[in-house]
Amino acid sequence: MPGDHSHGDDQHAHDAHEHAHLHNHGAAGHSHAPKSFGPAFAIGMVLNTGYVVAEVIYGIAAHSLALLADAGHNLGDVLGLGAAWLAAILIKRKPTARHTYGLGGASILAALSNAVLLLVVTGAIAWEAVRRLAAPEPAAGVTIMVVAAVGIAVNGITALLFASGRKGDLNIKGAFLHMASDALLAAGVVVAGGLILLTGWLWLDPVVSIIVSVVIVIGTWSLLRDSLNLSLNAVPAGVEQEKVQAYLGGLPGLSEVHDLHIWGLSTTDTALTAHLVVAEGADGEGLMRRLPSELKKRFGIGHSTFQLETRETAEACALREDHVV
Repeated sequence: MPGDHSHGDDQHAHDAHEHAHLHNHGAAGHSHAPKSFGPAFAIGMVLNTGYVVAEVIYGIAAHSLALLADAGHNLGDVLGLGAAWLAAILIKRKPTARHTYGLGGASILAALSNAVLLLVVTGAIAWEAVRRLAAPEPAAGVTIMVVAAVGIAVNGITALLFASGRKGDLNIKGAFLHMASDALLAAGVVVAGGLILLTGWLWLDPVVSIIVSVVIVIGTWSLLRDSLNLSLNAVPAGVEQEKVQAYLGGLPGLSEVHDLHIWGLSTTDTALTAHLVVAEGADGEGLMRRLPSELKKRFGIGHSTFQLETRETAEACALREDHVV
């Protein structure tokens, strides 16, 4: 696990490490964005579950693959909202002897599972659309338009519930993007239904389904990429390790920074560990008092842990080389 390194026998380094860790929690703390979105999750799940049932019923009655395709997508959204909601609950659990960082990682798993589920559903939709494109079936244009118009309202309202938190949490961002894209796709279905009524071109229905699939893949790809990276302890999107390294290396009183690690504790919290080599005569304690809040303000890193080293101890540090972890 990142940051699970020995702090040596140097008591000064140990005290500074403890001070930095506690100061960071006291001054900056953690920001669990999903905690205020419980009602949004509940309302969104109820609305979308009801809409999925309606789409399936009318999609079968109207022989509309576009409606059934959108129903499959919305079912994925319902399950995704449920997973994100569960993660929002788990993320508030206190650390335990076994889960020393708490269960914030559940939000990463929720985002990843949501992305994978959407891509699987999309694959099934695209396959059926290609099959039906070769043999178009009659579809009731009026029914398609009415049901899809309801979808614009349902998905639009749900998207607005998550709009305020989309910049602070990958789960909330995923929920917002999916709902907003669903509203746009429902508008496309309305247009397709109207064109079918005017032209009688039955192939428009599977074509709309294929367009739906392409848009879903495009919208889901960044969610899959970011959640997969977080699950592999990659540096979170929005944090540039080179800039953090340059900032720490340029601080007065520090002669070297090594064993720097930055990773996501959850979809909202970022952690950092580093070995800081303090120049002779420098005020290491004073530096530790300032660093946590500065890292929070500059880079959004809310959980930082440091090991102070002298030049002599740094030369003997087994983790000094960049390729060693």
